[in-house]
Amino acid sequence: MKGQRLGWAPYALLLPSLAFLAVFFAAPMVQAFGLAFQNDAGNWSLESWRTMFADAQFREALVTTLVLIVILIPVQFVLAMAMALVINARLKWSGFWLYIYAIPLGISELAAGIIWFVIFTQQGWLNSILQGLGILDRPYIFLNYQNPAWLIFAVVLAEAWRATSIIMIILVAGLQGIPRDFFEAADVFGATSWQKVRRVILPMLRPSVQVALILRTILAFQAFAVVIALAGGGLTVLSSEAYRWYSDYRNSHVAAAYAGFILMLSVVSTVLFLWLLPVREEQQG
Repeated sequence: MKGQRLGWAPYALLLPSLAFLAVFFAAPMVQAFGLAFQNDAGNWSLESWRTMFADAQFREALVTTLVLIVILIPVQFVLAMAMALVINARLKWSGFWLYIYAIPLGISELAAGIIWFVIFTQQGWLNSILQGLGILDRPYIFLNYQNPAWLIFAVVLAEAWRATSIIMIILVAGLQGIPRDFFEAADVFGATSWQKVRRVILPMLRPSVQVALILRTILAFQAFAVVIALAGGGLTVLSSEAYRWYSDYRNSHVAAAYAGFILMLSVVSTVLFLWLLPVREEQQG
């Protein structure tokens, strides 16, 4: 019955997930923050943070990470919305397109980077096609460390191809939760397709949009394997700097400071989206 008390059953079902999060996420996060605020002698200190902010690569890594996010998130959101609208329209073969769109979700970040490296490399598919069509006389070096704009463009393409489906699935779930009566009422009042999107879909999708933007922004701050596979050392982001300090310099304290800084940026972006896209109570209910 609706009013029947469930007792401890819901909490018992949540225990495995809570234990997993505590062991594999919460505990490492606390340990990382502890390392970030300690020196080599184990004493509490801000030395790691001062070293990080004074690092010659810090500013470049921060700017590159923010540029990728500013470009990537709007592009992915527009693409995901278009894909979700196509699927939600229930046209012929819409189920087939859902599977096609979801294929990149089964590909790891590193594998996606390697795939796009094969496309853009000097002897890759893109140069072969352009030479075959007579557009180029000789291979063009797309992935040139002296041209960071092309490197950023390649990373944006690879990340958009790999992770847009994450946003699409969230938006599809939100679209399917919108009552059909809203669209029928819009048709009665003669609303155009754009007016439906602006006046009906986007307001009703606000909770899904909020979740999608928060999740994708957090994952974008952690972009690493695609950047390494495509750009190597020609392009640096915050996560690659954390890896560099841990693997090359064997300094886990500064690496933890970079990780903590990424976490703080993720929290700030989450708060910003919660503030800019508040969810009304009637949409939650």
